[in-house]
Amino acid sequence: MKGRKIPLLAVDGGGTKCLAVFTGKQGEIEGTGRGGSCNYQTTGTEAAADELVRAMRIAREDLPEPAGPDETLSVECAVFGMAGLDTGYDREIIEALVREALSKAEIRADRIVVENDGLAALLGATDGKPGVLLIAGTGSIVYGVNVQGCSARAGGWGYRVGDEGSAYWIGKQALTAILQSLDGRQGPTSLARRVLPYLDLRSEEELYNWVYSADYRVDTVAELSLLVSDSAREGDAASMRILEAAADELFYGGRAVIDKLGMKDTSFTLILQGGVLQNNEFVRSRLTKKLREFAPSCNLEEIKKEPIYGVIAQGLTLLP
Repeated sequence: MKGRKIPLLAVDGGGTKCLAVFTGKQGEIEGTGRGGSCNYQTTGTEAAADELVRAMRIAREDLPEPAGPDETLSVECAVFGMAGLDTGYDREIIEALVREALSKAEIRADRIVVENDGLAALLGATDGKPGVLLIAGTGSIVYGVNVQGCSARAGGWGYRVGDEGSAYWIGKQALTAILQSLDGRQGPTSLARRVLPYLDLRSEEELYNWVYSADYRVDTVAELSLLVSDSAREGDAASMRILEAAADELFYGGRAVIDKLGMKDTSFTLILQGGVLQNNEFVRSRLTKKLREFAPSCNLEEIKKEPIYGVIAQGLTLLP
């Protein structure tokens, strides 16, 4: 069996897609492969491993001189930014998953590094410099790295107990507002006439049944955030309160990370990412105002690079 050696394998194993690339010593991309979600918490370990293997095998085939099926491909370093790595227990599962996937893809790595995909996204967005990345998409989380290289996070605890300010959280608040309006606990809201038809429901009672049915899905509830934005633009008081609360919850997460890292009075890059912050100007402007008042020296910047470049940058620093 022949052997080949490539400097770096970098993998962005996100909750939506998996991207694997082989690079040279200067970070030049030599092979790329894509797969589906690698978050074992949502897909299960077997499915996550399968997608990881698929992405790495496609990347092998994309090399200028593709590695054959009977050829073991060696890399000096393999760095993985993986979704779902939030606790020590997660690390044990994901590291075992990564090693199994490497074996199935017939890749031997001299060194293996596994990090959370949010940290990889932060490094990619700031080119490894001090910064805070606040993500509010379907879920929400905040990551930060200070000038000493220390990192911290807040949020990211999932839809059951966290994800405050996310699209899912906004959608869930809309459902609550509709039922509270039915109770008379708050005033009338236009949310019902938007949400019920969207879900193909005829009444608030049917909405209640839907919430506790198998049709209730996180992604469907997250989609309702767009209807909240529409209602807020028309002046719906309940919708405006929801969006104000979403911005405030995201601010609390950002403030917590900035405090943990002692960055309040320092200059750092602030990156806002995710559908809520990119598409909802009300939430974005309220959040930005609060963060700038709290940390006046922060510099708001747009996303410069995809998360995979953060994984590559980290891997290059680890090459011998």
